[in-house]
Parts: sequence; C-alpha cells; structure tokens
Amino acid sequence: ITERKEAEEEKTRVAKELQNFIDTANAPIFGIDAKGRVNEWNNKAAEITGFSSKEVVGRDLVQDFITEEYRVTVKEVLDDALQGREAANFEFPLYTKDKRRVEVLLNATTRRDVSGNVVGVLGVGQDITERKTAEAEQARVAQELQTFIDTANAPIFGIDAKGRVNEWNNKAAEITGFARSDVIGQNLVEVYITEEYRVSVKEVLDDALKGKEASNFEFPLFTKLQTRVDVLLNATTRRDVSGNVVGVIGVGQDITERKRVEEEKSRVAKELQTFID
Repeated sequence: ITERKEAEEEKTRVAKELQNFIDTANAPIFGIDAKGRVNEWNNKAAEITGFSSKEVVGRDLVQDFITEEYRVTVKEVLDDALQGREAANFEFPLYTKDKRRVEVLLNATTRRDVSGNVVGVLGVGQDITERKTAEAEQARVAQELQTFIDTANAPIFGIDAKGRVNEWNNKAAEITGFARSDVIGQNLVEVYITEEYRVSVKEVLDDALKGKEASNFEFPLFTKLQTRVDVLLNATTRRDVSGNVVGVIGVGQDITERKRVEEEKSRVAKELQTFID
C-alpha cells in the first residue's frame, strides 16, 4: 500500500496548496455547494465585506449577502453554473457587514468531484467598487455638462472630426429655428453657412480640428426662415480621454442685433458726412 499512501499524501499536499492559494489570493474567492450554501470564503472576500469565513460558511449566499434587486439574476447565474453553464465577467453586488455595497466582477466556475459530478460553484472575483464609483461620477459630471450646454444662454454647437453636427443646444435652436433633431449628423458648413463664408469658416474649424483654436470670429448662420444670424464664436478643440482630437465645440454670442445697430450707425454717420459735405 506504499504507492497508495504516497498518492494520498500527494493529493493531500495538492489540496492543501490549493486551499492556501484560495485563502491568500489577492482577489475575492467564494464557493457554494449544490444548495447555494457558502463553503469557501477567502481572506480577500473577508477583507472587502467585513464578514469572516466563520460568519458566512453554511449560510445561503444569495439570500443573506446579495442586494434584493439582484437576487434573481445572481441566483440564475449560480444555478446555471450548477448545471455546468459557467459565466464570466458578471457583476456581483455584495453587502458588507456595515451595510455598504461592494461591486464584484465575477467568473463563476462549476466545481466537480472526482467522478465529474457537480458539487458546487467556485467564484473568482475582482473588486470593482472604486471603478464603478468613478464611472458613476464621470456619468454625473457628463450629465451636468450636457445640462449646462443645453440650457446655457448662449448658442453652443459641436462638430465631429468630419464636420458633422453632434451638439446643438437650446439657444442655437432658438436663434436659428432648427431643432436639434433637424441638424444632428448634417455637415455644418455645407448646410448652414452662407456661401460667401463657407471657405473662411471651414478654415477656422479645420484649424480647431488640428488643435489651433480660435476666439471671437464671426460666424454667420442661415435660419430656418432663410434670415441671417451673426454669431461671435470661440472654437475649442474637443479631445477624448487619450488626448486625440474628436471634434470642435463652439460657444457663441448672437451679435445680429449689435451688427444691425452698428450698420445703422455707419449709415447715419455716412448720411451726416454727406449732408455736411
């Protein structure tokens, strides 16, 4: 029985090594049996949740530790894994001991005995709570920025790298008569700029697409009623998170009335000079 003893000792050694790996891994690892009761709970899982292994082993994972709104979907994933259908990268929300929510990105792997029978599920996760918090903050800031753009008391438009409109705020819609839905995806210069200004406006926007921004250039638009609106515009290069140019954002000031008053003053001055002469 020497060989059998050696084989059993080797199995014991490997099992112990595996258990040690699970316990000390720098990732939350848990296991459930075929009835959904916790039978693995490593140090990292204990660290991020505040629950020790002794507190969770034998308890129903879904009922006791999953937020209520996710219980059905998490149970489905675990039940699938118990039937041999494994899952990768599903979000797995856990409640901590102090009632905080921890987000875990999890791979659920079917666990089998030596005969190939399913005996449970082993889950290896990644704590993505901070990433989710950062993403939520980014979404909030983006929403605030979009609200600011939409409600600003100044015409604001944006174009992508091909010159197509991708921003058109309420004020731009108000002064031109074109709704956002009318203009999105249209070529700004070709469709909405008066012909004699197309070349110069395109040059300014092309420069901004190369990182050479412009301020206080006059930007004439045609309205839906074919009247002309004069806008004094700042064209700012728009970049993605990697610093690549993705478009231009333009913040303007409607100077149509000011231009009309200036022209009227020039006309009156000219008439006065003629009268004097």
